[in-house]
Amino acid sequence: MTTVAQPETQARARRTPAPLDDEVFRLLVESVSDYAIFMLDPDGIVSTWNAGAARIKGYSAVEVIGRHFSLFYPREAVEARWPEHELEVAARVGRFEDEGWRLRKDGQRFWANVAISAVRDGEGRLRGFAKVTRDLTERKQQEEAVRQSEERFRLLVDGVSDYAICMLDPDGKVVSWHAGARNVQGYAADEIIGRDFTVFYTPEDVAAGRPAAALATARRQGRSEDTSWSVRRDGSRFWGSTILTGLRSPGGELIGFARITRDLAERKRIERLEEEGRQVNEFLAMLCHELRNPLAPIANAVALLQVSRLGEQDSRHAVQVIERQVGHLARLVDDLLDMSRVSRGKITLHRETVPVAEVVARAIEAANPVIQQRRHRLEMVLPERQVSVYGDPTRLVQIVLNLLTNAAKYMPEEGLITLTVEQAAQTVILRVTDRGIGIESELLPHVFDLFVQGRRGLDRSEGGLGIGLTLVKRLTELHGGTVAAQSEGSGKGSSFIVLLPAVAPVSAADSPEAPQAAEELLPGGGLRVLVVDDNVDAADMLASFLNHSGHTAQRAYDAGSALALAESFQPHLFLLDIGLPGTSGYELARQLRDTKHYRDATIVAVTGYGQNQDRLRAHESGFDMLLVKPVDPAALSTLLENTLDKVRAGTPSGRALEGPTPA
Repeated sequence: MTTVAQPETQARARRTPAPLDDEVFRLLVESVSDYAIFMLDPDGIVSTWNAGAARIKGYSAVEVIGRHFSLFYPREAVEARWPEHELEVAARVGRFEDEGWRLRKDGQRFWANVAISAVRDGEGRLRGFAKVTRDLTERKQQEEAVRQSEERFRLLVDGVSDYAICMLDPDGKVVSWHAGARNVQGYAADEIIGRDFTVFYTPEDVAAGRPAAALATARRQGRSEDTSWSVRRDGSRFWGSTILTGLRSPGGELIGFARITRDLAERKRIERLEEEGRQVNEFLAMLCHELRNPLAPIANAVALLQVSRLGEQDSRHAVQVIERQVGHLARLVDDLLDMSRVSRGKITLHRETVPVAEVVARAIEAANPVIQQRRHRLEMVLPERQVSVYGDPTRLVQIVLNLLTNAAKYMPEEGLITLTVEQAAQTVILRVTDRGIGIESELLPHVFDLFVQGRRGLDRSEGGLGIGLTLVKRLTELHGGTVAAQSEGSGKGSSFIVLLPAVAPVSAADSPEAPQAAEELLPGGGLRVLVVDDNVDAADMLASFLNHSGHTAQRAYDAGSALALAESFQPHLFLLDIGLPGTSGYELARQLRDTKHYRDATIVAVTGYGQNQDRLRAHESGFDMLLVKPVDPAALSTLLENTLDKVRAGTPSGRALEGPTPA
């Protein structure tokens, strides 16, 4: 009887694969060339060998079947019984996998991935092992090249000590740290890794959002650069240059940032020294120029005075030239000394309540010669009610005088200078405006810096050392005020505004009474003054000035002559040079004070040294006052008047003073 199969049964028969017999599987394994596939018996003896094994390991089946598989291992692995270990693990757990160096027939090593599987029969008895080996040498070489490259880069980075190199995560937290970063920033790796990189910024930069802006720029543009103050672990600051680079994966995802910071403190110091050296050289050249300028007219005037039959008008003009140029030299020296004192913090303010109108009046009086010489007009606007400040009158006058002189020098002739004073709340505002050459925009922020000048002026005929405005700024700040410069640019004039704290004016009841004028002169018409100076010309000229001023003056050129002359002359006033030959002026002053006749005389030092230590030493030696050469005629006249008053009143001279009084 014929049986017909149902359609469903036929379909199932077609879908069920035929069993794979041993021969087919053997052929399949032997044909694989990318893997070494072979069998081991339970003792590790090779029992089968495929084409892949022959290609990878270099042995033919005849050469290797029947031999122990340890011949594929390096000597050190064999001595460590590593092949036996692999079989023991595979037999115990069913499988062992490893990567390591293996040997080809020619002794060459290759990097292999090895998988050993235990083969058991239906009753669980170990029949041997199936071993599959894959040659990963090319991958290993690539990995080793990458590792070596990374190692070289790491060594390179770690060897850099002048740069702080670190990695940040996408949020700005530190994830790596190297030796240079520790040298520059001061943190050890365990102190900084995991912290936000904002710790490297100053508080003011953090408040201004500077770190976040740097990250945003690097994230958006791939890189951001910045030069600013950076903060070390101990809180100290250094001037640093920082580059922040965004790092992205091959897919474009941001994975972090590389941050490199260079400490520019040394470079900045060198640049500052170079700039200071350049300024010093320019200043010395300028100083020589300024000192030579007055010497020429002085020399010419002296030569003119030596001409016989010189008319009175020419003589007077020559004297005026000498007087004017000597005053110019004295101002140069005074500016230098003032700048030195202010820079070293050695200047002392003698404060009192000062009406601003008096300060302005004295400054205008002093600036009037240069204003008139250049035929400028000066307009002044003062408040109706009196305004006062608490400060040093001399230094306040110096502030206003320097501003007026500056306006006069840097404006073409027949210009207009405006000086205004007003009070707003508790502040006195003093403004000096000119219609001169103005200030370039790039120079405006530096106009108060030391030695900045020349670029403003049309010429150098009026001279100056470029320290006038610097003195204005420093002296204003010492009085608790501020000063600013304004200008719309070249050719558009400039304004300087000084702001000072205002105080209530002193009432008339608190004002000191003015000294009463003397009614009678001393016998002989004035004081007896002994001038002692080893500079013969200086002693003779000063004595001549005193004699022509209604006093009687004698001169001596050393200490011994001075003591001998003083016995017969009995001076009311001694004007002593400090640098006398043999016995100094200090010692002469002590000897005079030890002599009963001169204990109450006024003894004044006349010297080119006017530092605080010089004044202190003069006071300790017995001097009542110190005048700095060249002596200001106004200061000398005041000294003569005060000494005259004391002699008339019969009071001791000067030793009631607490300390040396500045000229």
